[in-house]
Amino acid sequence: MVKSYLKFEQISTFGQICSTASNCIWDSKTEDEATTSRTSAGRAFVGANEDVLVWDLKRGELESRWHVTDNRAQVTVIVRSQNDPDLFAVGYDDGKIRVWDSRTTTIYITFNGHKSAITQLTFDRKGVRLASGARDTDIILWDLVGEVGLHKLKGHKDQITSLNFLSVAQPLKDGDEETVLTNGDEEDDQYLLSTSKDALIKIWDLSTQHCIETHVAQTNGECWALGLSPDHDGCITAGNDGEMRAWVIDQQALARASKEFASGEKVLKDRGTFYRNGKDRTIAVRFHPKRDLIAFHGSEKAIELWRIRNEDEIKKSVNRKRKRRKEKLADQEMQDEPELEDSTDLDLSQVNITEVFVPYVILRTGGRVRSMDWAGGKSSKSLSILLATTNNQLELYDVDAKERKSKDRTIDYNRSLSIDQAGHRSDIRCLALSSDDRMLASASSNTLKVWNAKTHSCLRTLDCGYALCTTFLPGNKIVVVGTREGNLEIFDIAASSLIDTIPAHERDIWSMHLSPDGRTLITGSADKSAKFWELRVVQEEVLGTNRKNPKLTLVHTRTLKTADDILAVRFSPDGKYLALSTLDTTVKVFFVDTLKLYLTLYGHKLPVLNLDISYDSKLVLTSSADKTVRIWGLDFGDCHKTFLAHNDSVLNCQFIPDNRDGNGHHFFSASKDRTLKYYDGDKFEQIQKLEGHHGEIWAMTVAHNGQFVVTAAHDKSIRIWDQTDEQVFLEEEREKELEEMYENTLLTSLDDDGANEKDAEGVESTDPSKQSGQTLIASEKITEALTLGVEDLEIMTEHAKAVQNAKANATKPPAQPPRHPIYLANGNISASSYLLNILQKLPPQHLTDALLLLSFSQLPTLLTFLTLFAEEQRNIPLVCRILNFMLKVHNKQIVSSRLMRVELENLREKLRAGMEKSRREMGFNLAGLRVLGRRMADEGPGFVDENVDEVQESKGKKRTFVSIA
Repeated sequence: MVKSYLKFEQISTFGQICSTASNCIWDSKTEDEATTSRTSAGRAFVGANEDVLVWDLKRGELESRWHVTDNRAQVTVIVRSQNDPDLFAVGYDDGKIRVWDSRTTTIYITFNGHKSAITQLTFDRKGVRLASGARDTDIILWDLVGEVGLHKLKGHKDQITSLNFLSVAQPLKDGDEETVLTNGDEEDDQYLLSTSKDALIKIWDLSTQHCIETHVAQTNGECWALGLSPDHDGCITAGNDGEMRAWVIDQQALARASKEFASGEKVLKDRGTFYRNGKDRTIAVRFHPKRDLIAFHGSEKAIELWRIRNEDEIKKSVNRKRKRRKEKLADQEMQDEPELEDSTDLDLSQVNITEVFVPYVILRTGGRVRSMDWAGGKSSKSLSILLATTNNQLELYDVDAKERKSKDRTIDYNRSLSIDQAGHRSDIRCLALSSDDRMLASASSNTLKVWNAKTHSCLRTLDCGYALCTTFLPGNKIVVVGTREGNLEIFDIAASSLIDTIPAHERDIWSMHLSPDGRTLITGSADKSAKFWELRVVQEEVLGTNRKNPKLTLVHTRTLKTADDILAVRFSPDGKYLALSTLDTTVKVFFVDTLKLYLTLYGHKLPVLNLDISYDSKLVLTSSADKTVRIWGLDFGDCHKTFLAHNDSVLNCQFIPDNRDGNGHHFFSASKDRTLKYYDGDKFEQIQKLEGHHGEIWAMTVAHNGQFVVTAAHDKSIRIWDQTDEQVFLEEEREKELEEMYENTLLTSLDDDGANEKDAEGVESTDPSKQSGQTLIASEKITEALTLGVEDLEIMTEHAKAVQNAKANATKPPAQPPRHPIYLANGNISASSYLLNILQKLPPQHLTDALLLLSFSQLPTLLTFLTLFAEEQRNIPLVCRILNFMLKVHNKQIVSSRLMRVELENLREKLRAGMEKSRREMGFNLAGLRVLGRRMADEGPGFVDENVDEVQESKGKKRTFVSIA
C-alpha cells in the first residue's frame, strides 16, 4: 500500500508592515465612514511581499489585505487611477499586473505580458489605458476596457525607471484658425514620456507607436527617476551622486508634432543641472500637486524638500547677486549693467536653474526611505508626507508650510504618526513557542516581541540586545534571550520588564536549550564553552523596606570546555545525552551526568549550524553550511542518510517533537535558499517543498503538538504553515514538480523564439504577448474543438443531404449518425456552438495568446467556423476581433494563398450584413437614449436626495424647499 502524508500549507503571514520592493500610496478616506473627518489621517496602501496591505494611519490597524491564493510573486509597484480613486493597478515581480477594486478587494483584470518584474505603472487621465514598464526593458500599453494589450514599445536598453503620459493642453495657432486642445479632447495623453537605467529619456507617440525624441538624461550614469510637473510643462530627471537635471516641455512644439510628421522641433529642452544635498543616487522625484514644492530622496535616512521660486523672487535673487558682483569686482562693464526693475525684463529661459529651485527643508527619518507620497495636511499652513522605510515601518510627517518672514527662520517638522508595533525593525534571528503553543516569541537585533499564535496580535514589545537565541522557561511567563554580547537577558512577559541581565559568556551565545525536566538551561557560545544554568527562585530585598520579593534567576553550575566555537546545543528527550556542534564541522555527544564524550560524528564538510534529536532519542539530525542534512544513529554514531537538501546553507532543522500521528521521525529544514522542506526520516524521502518567503529563512520552530511550523525570514515576515487534512502522495508530488519544470522550459523556449523573431526585425512596436500555462491549455482546447468540429460538420452535412433525399423520394429518413461524446455531454449542441462557447469563456488577453499558437494549416478551418458565426449573427464583435488578429498574424501567407480568397470574400459578405444589422440597432438605441435625455431635461429631476433639502430647478426658477415625509 502506498503511504500518504498530511499536507502542510501556509495559512497566515504577519509581522510585516511594508516591504522594500514596493512603494506606498496615501488615501484620505478610511474604511469607517465615521472617521473620514478632519481627525482622520487617512489610509496607506503598501506592498508587503505578495500582498497589498491597507493600514489605518490614525489607529495603526490593518484594514484589509489584498491576497491572491495562487500567487507567490512579490509586489513591486502600486499605482492609483486619477479618474477612479478606487481603482488600483499592482505590479508583481513575475511580470503580471492585477487591477484591483479597493472597495470590494477584488480583481478586475489580470494582464500578463512582461518577462520580468514590473518597475513602473501609470494610468492615463481618463483611466482607460495603463502603461507598464519592467526590467525586461519593454513598455506595454494596456486597454482596460477591451482587457487586451495594445502595443509593446521597444527602444530602451535597461529597466524602465519612470513612465508618464503627456497631454497637449496649449493653444495652437495654425494660420487664421486657433485650436485649443483640452484634457477632454481626443488628443489627450497621446504621448508617453519614459526614462530608463540606460540614461535615456524618450518621448513616444502612441498614435504611431514610435519614439519621436531621445535625449541623454544624465551625464554620470543611470537615470533612476523622473518627476513630471502637474501642468506638464517641465520635468526633472535624477541620476547618481545627487545629480538632478531640469527639462522644459514645449507644449506648442508638442502640439505641432501631433499635427505634422517629423517637424524637427525639439519638445524637450535642457535647462541645466543642479545637485541636491545627499550624494546618493536619487530614487524618487515627486512634485506637490498644489504647492510649489518638490520632494527628492535616495536610500538615505532623509527626504529633501525643495521650493520652486516665482518670477518676482527670481528677479530679486538675480539683482542681489549682481549687486554683490559689482561691489566685489568693481568692473566698469558690470557697473553699467542695469538692474531688473520689472519682472518683464527677466528671461526665465536664460536664468540659471539654481535660481529657480532652492532647498526648503531636510526631513530626518527613522529609517532609510524606500518611497514617499504626499498626504493631506491638517491645515492650509501645513503639509504631510507619508514615508515607507526599509526597516519595516510607516511614518507620517507634518511640515510647517508658512511663508518665511526672515531668511534665518527654520522650517519645523515633526513625526505625527507611525506604524511600527506590528513588526520588527530588523531581521528576526530566533523564534520560540510556549509549551502550550499559544504564544510566540520573536527576537531581532534590538527588539523582543511576544505574539498571540492564533490571532497574530502583538502582546508585548521589549527592548533587548542583539538576540541570537531565545526560549520560554517553564510556566510560559519568562523568556530568556541570548545575545551577541554574551549576555543572558531574562524578561517577565506579564510585567513587560527586564528581570535580570547575566554576563554568561565572553562572546556570542549561538544556542540554548532547556532540559526535558525544565530545571536546567544550557548555553553554547563562541568562547568555546557550554554552560549549565540552574533555574532558582531567590528572595530579593526591596530597597527601603524589610519585605522580600521572589525573583527567578539562573545560577551557573557546570561548564563544558571545547576546542572550537560551539554553534548549537541540544539535550536528548530522555535527558541522558547532550549533543553540540562546533566550528570544526563535527558533532560531539556527551553524557549529561558525567560530561564524558560518548560519540563524535564526522562527515560534514562545513560547520554544522543546527541539530536536533528525535523524540525517542534514537536519531540525530544535523544541518550544515555545506547544503546538506544528515541523519545519524545515536546508538553507534553511524550516518543513516545524507540529503543534498537545499541550494544554500541549511540554517535550521528540527524533528516533529512528538509521535502522536506516527510522524516523530519526520523533520523540517529551512535554508538561505528561501525554501522550507518536509522530509520522512524513516524512508529518507522528501515529502513537500514549501515556498513563500522572499528572503533567507533565519529562524524556524515546530509546534510541540506537531500541527504547525513557524518560520521567519529576511523579508521580515513571520509565516505559519499548518497541517491540513489533505493527503500527499510522493509520486504525485514528483509528477507535479516534473510538470512544472517542463511547462517552465516550454514557455521559456516559446517566449525566446518569439523575442528573437521580433528583435531580428528591428521594430520599435510589437504586439504584447506572453505564453503561460493557461494559454497553452486554451490553445489545446481550440485545436481540439476545430479538429472535432470539422469531422462533425462533414457528418452532419452528409446526414442533412440524406434527409433531403429521403424527403424527395418519400422514404423514411435515416437515423442521426453517432456524434462525438463531448457534444452529447454538452446537451447535443452543434460543433459551432461548442467552439463559440470555448472562445467566449477565454479572457481577451488569453484568447489572443492562444490564437498565436495555432498553425497556419488550422486557419481555413477557423475561417469556416467564423463564416458560420457571421451567417448565424452570433457574437459579431468577437468574430471581428478574431478575424482581424488572424489576418494580422498570417498576413504574408494569406496574401500569397489563392485558395483562401474565396473563403475570405464569403466571410466579408456575411460580416457586412451582420455589422449593418448591429449598426442599425445601435443607432436606434442611441436615438432612443437622446429622446429620453431630452424628456428628462424638460421634466426636471424626478427624485429628491434624502440628504438635500434645497433643489434648484433647471429652468432658472427660484429655489424651493421640499419637505420629505
